[in-house]
Amino acid sequence: MKELAKIIRVARGLVPCDLVLRNARIVNVFSAEVYRSNIAIWGGRIIGIGDYEGRKEIDLEGGYVLPGLIDGHMHVESTMVTVQEFARSVVPRGTTSVICDPHEIANVHGLEGIHYILNTAKYSPVNIFVMLSSCVPATEFETSGARLRGFDLYPLLREKWVLGLGEMMNYPGILQEDEGLLDKISMTSNKRIDGHAPGLSGKDLNAYIAAGVTSDHESTSVEEVLEKLRLGMYIMIREGSVTKNLRDLLPAITRDNLPRCFFVTDDRHPKDLLDKGHIDHMIKIAIKEGLDPVAAIRLATINTAQYFGLTDLGAIAPGYRADMVVVDSLKRFKVRTVFKSGKVVAQDGVMVSSRPRTPEVTLRSSINIKWLTPEDFDIEARGKKAKVIDLVPDQIITGSSVENVKIEDGKVVADTERDLLKIAVVERHQASDRIGRGIVRGFGLKKGAIASSVAHDSHNIVVVGTSSEDMMAAVVEISKMKGGLSVVRDGKLVAGLSLPIAGLMSKGSLKDVVKGLDDVRKAARRLGSKLDDPFMAMSFMALPVIPKLKVTDLGLVDVEAFELTDLFV
Repeated sequence: MKELAKIIRVARGLVPCDLVLRNARIVNVFSAEVYRSNIAIWGGRIIGIGDYEGRKEIDLEGGYVLPGLIDGHMHVESTMVTVQEFARSVVPRGTTSVICDPHEIANVHGLEGIHYILNTAKYSPVNIFVMLSSCVPATEFETSGARLRGFDLYPLLREKWVLGLGEMMNYPGILQEDEGLLDKISMTSNKRIDGHAPGLSGKDLNAYIAAGVTSDHESTSVEEVLEKLRLGMYIMIREGSVTKNLRDLLPAITRDNLPRCFFVTDDRHPKDLLDKGHIDHMIKIAIKEGLDPVAAIRLATINTAQYFGLTDLGAIAPGYRADMVVVDSLKRFKVRTVFKSGKVVAQDGVMVSSRPRTPEVTLRSSINIKWLTPEDFDIEARGKKAKVIDLVPDQIITGSSVENVKIEDGKVVADTERDLLKIAVVERHQASDRIGRGIVRGFGLKKGAIASSVAHDSHNIVVVGTSSEDMMAAVVEISKMKGGLSVVRDGKLVAGLSLPIAGLMSKGSLKDVVKGLDDVRKAARRLGSKLDDPFMAMSFMALPVIPKLKVTDLGLVDVEAFELTDLFV
């Protein structure tokens, strides 16, 4: 009661506040106005707008002040750095809150992985909210490091930073009334349930929404957005590193449906974070494409906060947390100053606050594979024609075709002239003998092999190569590094990047990771690949929820039929 009375006195101007930001141009996300005034801050929150007296004052000299930016759906693990390093990378860009689905690390370490994200987020300069990973494993066509059921997740719903259930990507399972999935939806029916339903339409979409799913980030066309909006869904407009949908979807946004949309990055990779930015990059693109700057800011702030029920985030108004961003121009949108709870945490692109104390959180080793031989990567020829995974540039979907394969001594071998290479997925959680094998086109390797322990969603080790010997060597190098990326030629490692945290994340800085990624990409190009990022493309070859043809440790998956399929025709 005394605290509330103090708030009232400070807001009325009877008691000096902690800080006054003078000469601000306030971007009001409620009224869609921009106007000059002063901002009063007390106890880490905005206490009032107008003429106030403060113990400390800062003259913003006409800078535009907007709420701290919010990423509505992302995976920290995709940045390949720790939570603290991620925060140090995005806060100077204006991001002060993210809604994270620890789906990747949960597929490796289960509840231990979710707790790792929650615990390492403590003392972070960015608010890390969590949506509980709904699909661990994503499907029954792969082996993950854990299996999370409803009763495993239920206790976490009491956590302050847990907002609901993460992307329900197994939409075929929902439509088929899978008991475990329906149990998870039922237990979180009073919270947000995020969706993941690329191309779902008609009565199946009706059923998906009626089950309780409230949002989607997989739309790729205006028509898909409009159908989902009409049926009551919130639309997460995504601009990731692989899946870039922002420009295609902007035409769907109108003044009337704007409140039902917000920005997300989903998977944002290190080089893009370093070179292009985060949510600020999306705002710049939207403005450049002709969207009103205030509308773009609303998509990055208040819309996201309101969807997730974060009632004290996303606006410059009394009672809201003083998480704010100052820019010199709404069109250029170059971030000048970032405030977190009323304190300056970044200035001119650099963190200025003291380095937060990082909790000591350890994880067990996650690379457990059987003893390998080159023969484990051989493909016995059981026919002359085989199904081929066709890489689609800059997309996570794949094509599917049937080709005559090259056969030597009864085994299918790589045909580099036609760019038909071998691909394998090695189970790495239980040291089993499960290895899925297939043929892929689009990587362009002329020699050697590349491998990675980042392979959505179960993150087994995926390898593409021109020979069984080099494929084995590349996987063995991943094991030696306790996770990471490798490039091998003639049985020897020519470049590697260690990712010892769950085989997904580095202990180094963002710049260190970017350099390591640059080294392995250049090495892959020297082997013949013409892809900008062959490792990123390879990481989605084992994702059996995105059409058409994928490969897991259990074999080839026809995603559209949602079943395992034979390699040979």
